[in-house]
Amino acid sequence: MTNRVKHVGILTGGGDCPGLNAVIRAVTKSLILRYGIKVTGIEDGFDGLVERRTRPLDYDSVSGILQAGGTMLGTSNKANPFRHAVQKDGEIEYHDRSDEVIHYIEELGLDGLVCIGGDGTMAISKKLIEKGVPVVGVPKTIDNDIVGTDITFGFDSAVTVAAEAMDRIHTTAQSHHRIMLVEIMGRYAGWLALFSGIAAGADVILVPEIDYDLDVICDYVHKRSQKGRRFSIVAVAEGAKSQGGEMTVQRRVETSPDQVRLGGVAVKLGQDIEDQTGLETRATILGHLQRGGTPTPFDRVLATRYGVAAAELIGDNKWNLMVALHGDHIGTVAIEEIGGKVRKIEQDSALLRTAESVGTCLGIALRYI
Repeated sequence: MTNRVKHVGILTGGGDCPGLNAVIRAVTKSLILRYGIKVTGIEDGFDGLVERRTRPLDYDSVSGILQAGGTMLGTSNKANPFRHAVQKDGEIEYHDRSDEVIHYIEELGLDGLVCIGGDGTMAISKKLIEKGVPVVGVPKTIDNDIVGTDITFGFDSAVTVAAEAMDRIHTTAQSHHRIMLVEIMGRYAGWLALFSGIAAGADVILVPEIDYDLDVICDYVHKRSQKGRRFSIVAVAEGAKSQGGEMTVQRRVETSPDQVRLGGVAVKLGQDIEDQTGLETRATILGHLQRGGTPTPFDRVLATRYGVAAAELIGDNKWNLMVALHGDHIGTVAIEEIGGKVRKIEQDSALLRTAESVGTCLGIALRYI
């Protein structure tokens, strides 16, 4: 690569989330205005590199998208050039198309890539780096489970949606004297359930990091009922599981890098609670509602800061780093240190202690008070 960067590609990988367009806008405008660097958008994540689908991005093409949800470039949570799925004779075969991707990057004249995504996207980025492709990463996920950064954009928007949903369910629970379980995304980390549960005043919060005891939960909601609080709100992360149990798997997608699709724990747990206590339960699975819609002002600002910081790294010819938030400071972390890893809630987390200190049940016997 020459000393001066002239042309950069940008893609969004993994699931969509609020704030992706804000990053695309910030990266593109900053590279054009401050550095005179040409920008090419790669469609549908890494699939665009495999299937040779790109488009030029200029200042006008990224104007007016700051508040828009989703991603103007499209994305894919299945795309992986190192394990590209092809259906042949009714069966799925996997091929390493990474060499073709390298050749296409060279054909386009790209000096490097901006890869916006979560741990899966960073894991693929790490492999591309090993094959000689310079990459700058931007951390995206509603799950907030990327190591090396305090927070990812998209998280605040998803917390807001989940908390507002529980606020609405609260009135129904109170009116009908029911135990209402709300299943919240997050995969193998409980950040989303914990933050939104605290924000909504959930009575019970269950996260993957703490295996729950059904007897403790039933005793808790039963005592609430006896004291005249004839309803309870249970915020349950999709990856929560009972002590000695397994996560509830809705289905498996063979062609996806992460084949497991979690879902249904709220329904199962609700039935268990009803069977043991006799209290009526209802389960609501928020699902993709948490990933859609416009980003919150916080996420718009964070995404813009991330995008500008990514452009500054490229302008300074610094690569193979992911921008990250440390406190209120935008810093960096090496992509090779984070690819494929998951950031989980620590057992001594102040947030867990905060929840329990105001009387929230975490599905186990008291630990923090």
